[in-house]
Order: sequence, then structure tokens, then C-alpha cells
Amino acid sequence: EAIPVKEGQQVKEGDPMFKVIPIHYQAKLEAELAEVQFAQLKLDGAKKQYADKVISQVEVARFVTKLAKAQARLAAIEFNFLNASTVKAPFDGIVGRLSHPRGSLIGQGETLATLSDNSILWAYFNVPEARYLEYMAEMNRQPEDLQIELVQANGDHFPQAGKLGAIQAEFNNETGSIQFRADFPNPDRLLRHAQAGNVLIRKVVKDAIVIPQPATFQLLDKRYVYVVDKDDVVHQRAIEVEDEVADLFVIKKGLDVNDKIVLEGFQQLHDGDMVEIHLAGEK
Repeated sequence: EAIPVKEGQQVKEGDPMFKVIPIHYQAKLEAELAEVQFAQLKLDGAKKQYADKVISQVEVARFVTKLAKAQARLAAIEFNFLNASTVKAPFDGIVGRLSHPRGSLIGQGETLATLSDNSILWAYFNVPEARYLEYMAEMNRQPEDLQIELVQANGDHFPQAGKLGAIQAEFNNETGSIQFRADFPNPDRLLRHAQAGNVLIRKVVKDAIVIPQPATFQLLDKRYVYVVDKDDVVHQRAIEVEDEVADLFVIKKGLDVNDKIVLEGFQQLHDGDMVEIHLAGEK
């Protein structure tokens, strides 16, 4: 009968979205109304007969009960009629595509439209097993230092920070990954369903040792630096990298905070060579 909303419109909980003519309930309503009227006539006749001392008070009470039952059935039908004739928004959301234009004949169970609650958006992303184990270890050690961000398709960072909402129960054996879900508040309704983007999980590493990536070199599957000892002699040392940030490596093992490493020119060095030290930043 009427469609007071449009595709893409934001609605509030309780707003009318569709008004329909419930033919089935209309017939029931008319039938129950007739039953009430008939029960009322029977009661009126019983009262007259009681006044004429033809029937007893008990008989009148029986017709009163029949009228009350008919009225109760009518009230229930009227309630269902009102609920069936107006489809209201069950929650705040955005109206999707309208499936039927005004005047369409629809049946029970047909979809009129979709309503999407995008006040909080769920971002699903796959995490390799090794990263999953790292993440869980960080959660156990420093859960407050983990930050989840969303980079949108245009490269902009979504202004709201996310939080981990769920981790699936099983790994995907074909991809060797597990699916995570991050929840992002969406107060301005900027994010929409089925959008794509990149999820960044950041963490704060305290008291970390970081070195420039160009100061390292790789042999086979290991990474090395040249460390200068107290006699200004260089020694090749293997290191383990925990993370990388921009052009820096966060060192997990192999270096101490007091170690001196060669930043430039190590391509001409050999283990045991003596060097002249110029600290970074000195002229």
C-alpha cells in the first residue's frame, strides 16, 4: 500500500518501512467482528428473556462469557492486523535494495528489503599460522599494547580504532591461515558492507633494540651485521629479527644495547679487519 522509505535511507528503530494490505487478516477481522456482533445480539436477547423470567441468571452469564470470548478473539486479530499491516524497522540501519514496488502482490515469507546495522562494522581477514602464534603470544604478554587499524581502499586510515572481535575455531588447511574478525565503531556511517581494505595490527615494543635495515646483510637463510669490538676490530655476527618498521629492524637476538655496528661500507670488510670508528652523527 505504501513504502515510506527509500533505498540507502537511514532509519531509526520503530520507523515504518512498509504498509501492506493484509488480505488474510482482513477477512479474519471481518469474520470476528461479525461474531462479536452476533454474540452481543444473543446477550441482548438473553437479558430480555431474563427480564421476562423466561431464563435464569446462569443462562445470561453464559452469553456474557461467549461475548467476552468473541471480543478477545477480535482484539487478537486486530493486534495481528496492525502488526501485519505496518512493517517497522527492528533496529537503526540503512535500507538496502527494495525488492517490490508499491502495488505488488506479496506472499508470506517474501523479502521486502534488507536493513543493515552498520553502527559497528566487522572486518574479516586471514592470518597465517606463524602470525597467529605471534599474535596470541603478544596478547598474553601485552594485550593493551596491540592496536588494530583499518586502511581504506583510497589509502586513508579509518579514524576509529578497532578491537579483536573473534577468531575462527579452525585453520584453513588449503591456505594455512585462520580468519580473524576486527570490530570497528562506525559513528559517521562511513563504512558500508562488502567494502575492502587492509587491516593493520600494531604493537608497542618496549626497550627495543632497532637498527637500520641497510646495516645488515643476508647469507643463505641468516642475517648478519658487523660488530666493532673494543679494539676497533670487526666481527661478523648473526642476528634474529623480531619485526620490521619502515627501514628499521627490531632485533630479537644477537645484539646488545652497547654494541657498535658498522652502518656503511661493510661490503668491503672481512671478519677480523680493523676499522676507524666515526660514530653516526659525528662530523
